[in-house]
Amino acid sequence: MFRGLYDWTLRLAHHRHAVRSMAAVSFAESSFFPIPPDVVLVPVVLANRDRAYTIAAICTIASVLGGVLGYFIGYALLETVGQWLIRLYGMGDGIAQFQETFETYGAWIILAKGLTPIPFKLITIASGIAQFSFGIFIVTAVITRAFRFFLIAFLLKRFGEPVQAFIERRLTLVGWAVLIALIGGFAAVALI
Repeated sequence: MFRGLYDWTLRLAHHRHAVRSMAAVSFAESSFFPIPPDVVLVPVVLANRDRAYTIAAICTIASVLGGVLGYFIGYALLETVGQWLIRLYGMGDGIAQFQETFETYGAWIILAKGLTPIPFKLITIASGIAQFSFGIFIVTAVITRAFRFFLIAFLLKRFGEPVQAFIERRLTLVGWAVLIALIGGFAAVALI
């Protein structure tokens, strides 16, 4: 089930537009797209370990810029695009509760949730809905996304070959783990 997707992703990772594609996924995930950038970041770094930190920086910048769009969706487009995305992901109650807690814990929410499988777009849209301080939003988004992506880049640069061998030997297990983490992230928001 996962072999075709894995092979396609590895081919993409070696393409001359791989980093641009990863940046596009990272941007989109922070505002509206359901797939996390890690799915593209990992193979791109594995294919270009000598550029791991540059790739992580590009992924971080794209994610934060996408987060700005997510913030804008929550802040200015709540009644149109924002409501549509919230309904699409079934997160109406979760977003309302996020809005209530943002006044007190906004920076901590962004920092903590940006490291988890909880879709970052929900945090960015909720930040806009709560009209959370834009400056603090940017700073915390940069910190949390940079930490996550540079940690992945460091681990893959340092342990790339064994990680890739493990993924290839246990592709089905890894694929299901990623899928469960993605679904778990949406479920966690629904339960909050």
